[in-house]
Amino acid sequence: MSRTRFSAALLKPRHWLSWLGAGLWIVLAQLPYKWQLWVARQLAPLLYLNKKRINYARVNLERCFPEKSDAEREELLKKNTESMITAAFETGIGWFWSARRLRKLHTIEGVEHIHEAQRQGSGILLLTTHFSTLDIGSAFLGCNVEFDGLYRPHGNKVYDYIQRKGRESYCKTGEAIPRDNIRGMIAKLRQGRAVWYAPDRDLGAKNSVFVDFFGVPAATITATSKIVKLGRAKVIPFTQVRMDDGSGYKLTIHPAFENFPSGDDIADTQRVSDFMAEQIAKCPEQYFWAQPRFKTRPPGESDFYE
Repeated sequence: MSRTRFSAALLKPRHWLSWLGAGLWIVLAQLPYKWQLWVARQLAPLLYLNKKRINYARVNLERCFPEKSDAEREELLKKNTESMITAAFETGIGWFWSARRLRKLHTIEGVEHIHEAQRQGSGILLLTTHFSTLDIGSAFLGCNVEFDGLYRPHGNKVYDYIQRKGRESYCKTGEAIPRDNIRGMIAKLRQGRAVWYAPDRDLGAKNSVFVDFFGVPAATITATSKIVKLGRAKVIPFTQVRMDDGSGYKLTIHPAFENFPSGDDIADTQRVSDFMAEQIAKCPEQYFWAQPRFKTRPPGESDFYE
């Protein structure tokens, strides 16, 4: 594997419109931070036009927060749409701002947990979850730690190139690893590298078990414990939170999981799910609820999203 290189094929006329959009995105990303937050709030109602995604989010909130009233969940959904639109601006900040500007926008605590694992020569699986602040949080992490990260290749070649370059810009030596390249990921861990990893997607019944997620059985991959074992790594979770007052973000590196893997893949998967649910509950409006998290159901259960 190597860091991303530019290909002259990306200059062909069929890609010019994509480059125009990318150029506009780069320009917008240079606006003052609070201006970007304001614009995002104004654009948030547009997300309601995507009825499929809004349905996913509404159903997920109903299942995960049954104790809330309909009005409370609708208010949470409204805040979540604002957060998801903000994510597009935050991604631009994470990919196109300098490290100097990024450092002024966040605080970090717990980085000593990573440094201790590195002193021990251990690989590090940086466990996180799909918050809307995913990309900007990873950029902040890269201001403090060298790491590699998994990513999903995109069908638009220009966007795919910008995505990989943006994520590799987080730190000086980081590489973007296609998410299906598990061997490459394990090799990085064995080299003592830190690798970004978020297993909170429903990837189907294969290689998954049903574990509790906010009181709902959710298909969750069991790969985490296997990867840690094969990579001879430690699991060190991290999270980031957007501050409500617009002052920036708080990045938290949590202590390494002890006795992980335990030898029980189901118990390990539940432990990962419990950690993610605990962190999501602290700022639920910032989670990516618009994904079909409960798409795969146990035998006999009907589709949640019909």
